[in-house]
Amino acid sequence: MTLARRAVLAATCSLAATLVLGASVPSRAADDNSLDAIKKRGTIKIGVKYDAPPFGSLSPQTNQVTGFDVDIARAIAKKIFGSPDKVELVQVKSDNRIPLVQNGDIDAFVATATITPARMKTIDFSNVYYRAGQSLLVKKNSTIKSYKDLDGKGVCSVQGSTPEQTIRRLVPKANVVVFETYPECLTALRGGRVDAVTTDNVILGGYEAQDPNNLELVGGLFTFEPYGIGIRKGNTSLTKAVNDTLADLKKSGEYAKLHQQWLKKPLPADFNQWYDMPAATAADQFANQKPG
Repeated sequence: MTLARRAVLAATCSLAATLVLGASVPSRAADDNSLDAIKKRGTIKIGVKYDAPPFGSLSPQTNQVTGFDVDIARAIAKKIFGSPDKVELVQVKSDNRIPLVQNGDIDAFVATATITPARMKTIDFSNVYYRAGQSLLVKKNSTIKSYKDLDGKGVCSVQGSTPEQTIRRLVPKANVVVFETYPECLTALRGGRVDAVTTDNVILGGYEAQDPNNLELVGGLFTFEPYGIGIRKGNTSLTKAVNDTLADLKKSGEYAKLHQQWLKKPLPADFNQWYDMPAATAADQFANQKPG
């Protein structure tokens, strides 16, 4: 092979490698996710779930994602820009939401994320905006009534979630199966591959409401799951803006309206005990709780 041909081949390979690597790099929000940078950009990029009704779900008819978390994300955009439409919604899952915000691919996520001490070492969280509790979804007439009935049983959860970690700790003899999404767990439950699905009660309740003749929520609430909005570590300006949004939502009564709209119930009696709770306090309560 001549030197000229070698040079052409090397250049061609280099270009191909560049194209392949370039195609694999996702579109990022920015290297700078501060509030000032977001305002200059003109939009905020927020991760939400597409598979967790009533918090976030994608309609196959309209191709629009809607839900409680989605409206919280839109409220943040309204606080920053004066318009709820200045938000770019990005699909996230339990196992990728933290890396995406760490890397700057998104500015924040509102995605049913429990505030825990381990997570607070890697990202920052807003104050608490929702309180959930872990529960179980089973087929109608199942003999499973509590997590204590799961020894030797198949139970499904989502990879990277706190419910997965909790059920492994509480029931070490359970056969824990994990998938990336909740619909995959539901398919496994309906197909008899697992005996139960476990995650936060409000997510499971959404699936029960879609198929009440065949699915049933059991086990009560056996954990305290304080939800927070995930933000890049050290981004104090955005964290303050998000916390200000949450305070405004409570004061204006808009939060109560969203709660009724999406969760179909008024605010719980203990609302003032957990809403707007500082993230550090919530993480401490999560770490020191005794499952019921």
